[in-house]
Amino acid sequence: MQIISTSVEQTQSYAERMARCAEEGDVILLVGDLGAGKTHFTQGFARGLELADVPTSPTFNLVCEYSGGRLPLYHFDLYRLESADELDDIDYYGITEGDGVSLVEWGDKFDEAAPDDYLLLDFAVRADGARVIDVTATGPRAYALAASLEA
Repeated sequence: MQIISTSVEQTQSYAERMARCAEEGDVILLVGDLGAGKTHFTQGFARGLELADVPTSPTFNLVCEYSGGRLPLYHFDLYRLESADELDDIDYYGITEGDGVSLVEWGDKFDEAAPDDYLLLDFAVRADGARVIDVTATGPRAYALAASLEA
């Protein structure tokens, strides 16, 4: 599936709608170039989870936790990691299998880190500035999240 977003607000609206369907343990991998809309998506997702804090790019943090909403949100940025072994240092597996929803920027960096059931959102920017988001689901939870984008 592919969705098109022509504004930051539309990207955030897609994410907000998806977050309303999110459940504990959901993992969403966000991939795409810098400036493609991954952080804007995360901000809308946080709003959909009724979180008070607005996530920013986690560039200098490997994981940021946002709580106080319907579910905790864990916002990962794997860009700075050199090997999958470093995921243990940040309790990646414990967190992604835990009590919240994990949004993982640069989530395609380590194939072995992806759970069996995850949603992959691949962001690209068209020449006209619109964002194209390719959506790939790998299991039942991921398919349920993807279906929320079609509503």
